[in-house]
Amino acid sequence: MPELRKDPIIGRWVIIATERARRPDQFSGKQDEVSAKEGSCPFCSGSESQTPPEIYAVRKPNTQKNTPGWELRVVPSISPFLRIEGELDRRGDGLYDLMNGVGAHEIIIETDQHIANMSDLGEEQIARVLKCYSDRLIDLEKDKRFKYVLIFKNYGEGAGGGSLKHSRSQLIATPVNPKRVKEELSGAKEYFNYHERCIFCDLIRQEIEQKDRIVLDLDGFIAIAPFAARFPFEVWILPKKHCADFTFQDPESLRYLSKVMKIVLSKLKKGLNDPPYNYVIHTAPFRRQKAGYWKTVDQDYHWHIEIMPRLTRVAGFEWGTGFYICPLPPENAAAFLRGVEI
Repeated sequence: MPELRKDPIIGRWVIIATERARRPDQFSGKQDEVSAKEGSCPFCSGSESQTPPEIYAVRKPNTQKNTPGWELRVVPSISPFLRIEGELDRRGDGLYDLMNGVGAHEIIIETDQHIANMSDLGEEQIARVLKCYSDRLIDLEKDKRFKYVLIFKNYGEGAGGGSLKHSRSQLIATPVNPKRVKEELSGAKEYFNYHERCIFCDLIRQEIEQKDRIVLDLDGFIAIAPFAARFPFEVWILPKKHCADFTFQDPESLRYLSKVMKIVLSKLKKGLNDPPYNYVIHTAPFRRQKAGYWKTVDQDYHWHIEIMPRLTRVAGFEWGTGFYICPLPPENAAAFLRGVEI
């Protein structure tokens, strides 16, 4: 019989459609191979003139900006959703609220090599990427127009990543807090007000005790298939030590996290035949002087990474109700991924 499961953080209901269930080995994300012609990838070393000037880079000694010799590079998007220039100009039009589309949209080019999947990068390079995320968050927090920065990856055409196979991720800074993050913040705050504990910390303790949904428990981080998974093989990575802000990770923690990221992404690649996927980093918003809401965010929120393979489609029922339908129990997904040897 199908199950309705409630997400304990934001209260969203998910249908685990066991009657539609497939075995874990029946899911495959095989993508059509699309290769860039020699010299045609704008993100490869030697193609720096094909991108806007770099904002940030990890470079070898004695190399110049916007030339070869980099190991990681950040550039503005050539087609940004929000633009850095201008003022917000918040205003009303009757009952409608609006403001100018001010923000930041950046592309993190994760390697100078033409490598598609982050799982194929070395742990040291993944650690550089994670350090870049932290550095960009710290820098963008200085801009008082921005309230939040979402870091995300779209890998593969089925996840919105296009056909160009070069490992990259993106960030978008917004002048408002995204609804999805606000739902987590509100749920975490409500739980903390009642229990005086972080709901994510309690979730981690319960998952460690029950073991059924653990994919990996290593070096201070835990990867789980969430209880109310929206998608088959959805995986969350959380630090076991409470922390609200991704930027508070020290270099050692980022090295450990890079190892966990590589293992989890490699298991997804091997076990599911290289599926398209998205991941997002949810971290606490920038704290501005404001009464009330942010008072306990350091205690009640817990940063984490959500990885979502794109193996099913969201259709009319999901759009109309806000429910998600997942055709694979997360316990089965976790067991399958634990068994994938890399």
